[in-house]
Amino acid sequence: MIRIALYVCPQTVLSSLSMADDAFRLANQLAGERLFEVSRLSADGLPVDIGFAQLRVEGDLRLADGADLLLIPATGSAIERTLKGNPELLAWLATRPASQQLASLCSSACLLAASGVLDGRRATTHWSLAGGFRQRFPRVNLQVDELFTEDSNRFCSGGAQAGLDLCLHLIAWHGGDWLAERVAGALVFERGRGRQSRFAPLLPEPLLEDGLIAPLLRWLQQHHAQAIDLQRLAQQANCSTRTLLRRFKAATGLTPNDYLQRLRISAAQSALRKPGRSLEQVAAQVGYADRATFAKLFKQLCGETPGAFRKRLQQTATPA
Repeated sequence: MIRIALYVCPQTVLSSLSMADDAFRLANQLAGERLFEVSRLSADGLPVDIGFAQLRVEGDLRLADGADLLLIPATGSAIERTLKGNPELLAWLATRPASQQLASLCSSACLLAASGVLDGRRATTHWSLAGGFRQRFPRVNLQVDELFTEDSNRFCSGGAQAGLDLCLHLIAWHGGDWLAERVAGALVFERGRGRQSRFAPLLPEPLLEDGLIAPLLRWLQQHHAQAIDLQRLAQQANCSTRTLLRRFKAATGLTPNDYLQRLRISAAQSALRKPGRSLEQVAAQVGYADRATFAKLFKQLCGETPGAFRKRLQQTATPA
């Protein structure tokens, strides 16, 4: 029997906790035997108040000493508050032997990283936390494109539903691939969904208080399919190219050309959702005369080809 300890703290995201708990208990049900023994624990063994509910636990961190796997559900985006609120867990994690499996869902990768157990190892977290995570934990090999990572008994998952991808991986690890497939089928969940990068928005949120750039971005939304170079953008914004480059990068984090390409590919994603248009027509509609160039950039930014993107949408839209 595989003993799994789920860590609960005031920052715990209840949906993440319940998703993991449900996955392992469903695996037991479908296997017809108790393969996984799941328990909940807190730092001090007392019930945990998460704001709108109080969660009961079976013990404190000593309960996790004998667990085969400690899994930390998501703890939200307030990373500093999470780290300050869980000193006992950080100290406990730092003492773990390499043989014990440690796993985090979504933002809780920060807890594993802060304890040092991810140093030199591959890890992932929610794509929106990548920048701050890299600055705070430079010794971790962050692979934010991945839905989940595995490295020497250390497991991490990306955002939200990627936690279920990791739970299915752990079920397959301990109970067999056949069981993970049955659990995924019962949950109407697709395994092997690709990379987390295809869920991240292509366009950053701009600093719209810049009175020069904000109207230019609105203009680009309407004219992105046209032939546009830096000089034309500068004329539209009524400024020099040097000023445009500086203020555009400050407002969006991208160069004008990078932003334009992302805008076009984002428009292509919308166009591909509509049936009846060939890939050549979609490419031309968003500003590309060459289908090959369009397809290469689409895959680079979206993690899959335009054809694969369209096929996946058709499959998910088709009723059973």
